[in-house]
Amino acid sequence: MKRILLSVVLVFVFLPSMHAQIDNPVQWSWTAKKIADKTYELHMTATINGKWHIYAQEAGEGPEPTAFTFTVNPLVKLDGKIKEVGKLEKSYDPNFKSTLKFYGEKVDFVQKVKLKSSISTVVKGTVMYMVCDDRKCLPPKEIPFSIKVRGK
Repeated sequence: MKRILLSVVLVFVFLPSMHAQIDNPVQWSWTAKKIADKTYELHMTATINGKWHIYAQEAGEGPEPTAFTFTVNPLVKLDGKIKEVGKLEKSYDPNFKSTLKFYGEKVDFVQKVKLKSSISTVVKGTVMYMVCDDRKCLPPKEIPFSIKVRGK
């Protein structure tokens, strides 16, 4: 009985700190939108909770900028650079001693691609990003993604 009681007490003592370690203020969604014959926009959308913000691809000196890496796919050709669609904010950060660029609430990273044939395929890759709020920053995080692109 003492072991059970001790186990229950320990769970309640350590549960709040375990929850803090699982903090994940960014939810990602991945979609493809056909804009012309064999031409698509890949939308990599970050929805950011609360007062957190995610850094732009050209963030400024200090924090980890958001960066995408695409796995080579012989059926797909990247067309241009990734565009950022959202409310870009700029602010001087005394911690980094730099003017930083970031997004709060939501940002859509858009990469245009062209299919080399009319066969459906999957575009895969990873995104590396960092989020901060007014009190702390979380370590940079890398997550994989995969986006289905319908050829016809």
